[in-house]
Amino acid sequence: MEPTYTEYINKLLEQEKPVEMDTIKEYIDKHEYTAISMNQGEDYYFKRNKIVRRDIEKYTNDGQKVIDEDATNNKLASGWHKLLVDQKVGYLVGDPVTIGYKEEEDISTLTVILGEDFDDTLTELVKNASNKGTEWLHPYIDEDGEFQYIIISAQEGIPIYDRTPQKNLIAFIRFYPLDHDDIVKVEFWDKKTVTYYEIINGKIVIDVNEEINPRAHIDYGNSTASDGYGWEMVPFINFKNNEEEVSDLTFYKDTIDLYDILMSDTANTLEDVQQFLYEIVGYDGEDLDHAVTNLKRYKGVAVTEGGAVNIKQGQVPMDSIGSYLDRLRETIYQEGQGVDVGTDKFGNSPSGIALKFLFSLLDMKANVLERKFIKALRTFMWFVCEYARMTNQGNFDNKKVSFTFNKSMLMNDQETVNMAQQSMGVISKQTIMENHPWVSDAQLEKERLEEEEEGEVDLDKPIDPIVPVEGEEDE
Repeated sequence: MEPTYTEYINKLLEQEKPVEMDTIKEYIDKHEYTAISMNQGEDYYFKRNKIVRRDIEKYTNDGQKVIDEDATNNKLASGWHKLLVDQKVGYLVGDPVTIGYKEEEDISTLTVILGEDFDDTLTELVKNASNKGTEWLHPYIDEDGEFQYIIISAQEGIPIYDRTPQKNLIAFIRFYPLDHDDIVKVEFWDKKTVTYYEIINGKIVIDVNEEINPRAHIDYGNSTASDGYGWEMVPFINFKNNEEEVSDLTFYKDTIDLYDILMSDTANTLEDVQQFLYEIVGYDGEDLDHAVTNLKRYKGVAVTEGGAVNIKQGQVPMDSIGSYLDRLRETIYQEGQGVDVGTDKFGNSPSGIALKFLFSLLDMKANVLERKFIKALRTFMWFVCEYARMTNQGNFDNKKVSFTFNKSMLMNDQETVNMAQQSMGVISKQTIMENHPWVSDAQLEKERLEEEEEGEVDLDKPIDPIVPVEGEEDE
């Protein structure tokens, strides 16, 4: 039995032998089919729906099907997919993620290494994974020795796993086209080095522009790969949307397409019914085109005795169309597991239980991504902790780093405050403070309370009379 490409590459990597270029090219060629579904999610996010490519066809007199250039052809692409994805992003990472540690230890070093862009990067990862099914994060050390990380588009990354149940990442192929020409840059990463290639005119060759090739993950300016440092892990982290790594669009695309068609066809009909239909009875001629010309030019047409020209105008069943659109709208929210903020089922001031029920589908969907992201973030933190150790900034265990997603959900503030008051003496003040709707930073609020208690003013104490400053005269 012939070994698979993955088994073949795994064997070469174990023997520390280079992987053949043709094998890498095969992986890239096969990945193009996978990228199609990823592009689809992004297309619908930016309202490049299927409807925008619709053509209306007609049959000619000889039975040939052609595009009808004169037909009314509205192409109304809805923004349902963007709405549902943005709801999920805002709910899950609208507020910054809280980073903690299982032991009482200062982790400010880790937050400094992560930098100010971490929350924005996480937001983009959630959005991209929801659109494509997966997205990649690449940690690296720049020329100045600083820890950095960038998002790698899933369309431009190919993971290679071993055959164990854990599916350990053993290699990664990154490829991307250059903007100014037809050359495609290719990088093959393993646990220690990266090898650079180029695809020119469909042929893959070694990239001669790289002075050190292959190069260590961290080369310290050395001239050979063996003199550098390898992470001993492939420096790419997979942020999955779900276990199947499929886009959210997968579950409601057909319904969105039907909604777009109905909206566009309704717009077409409304435009067309504004034009009158002429019923010509007893037309005194043989060519119908002449009749149409006469109607436009002379506002009349010759008919036989007893003939007539009747004006007709179509009617659009708006009630039926509106009812069907409402049904599709409800279906999209259900299939997309979103929050229908336009619903009036819960009244003007819904209770906390009603709001939790309203958010239940969105919470269910977000929880799936949250579990996958926490696992990926722990892997990412291994590189952060390793960098801290390498630069003598501290020894941290990535398994002890915790991430808390502060989900953004509408609340009934009055009900929450009442519950907080009733919980005094039952649970800690710290817990009450953390869950108070007006408190965004419990530690900061605690410090403010302490400051107020220290400088508290007794309002029942008489105010001392004002003594004029020497030299001032009474007015």
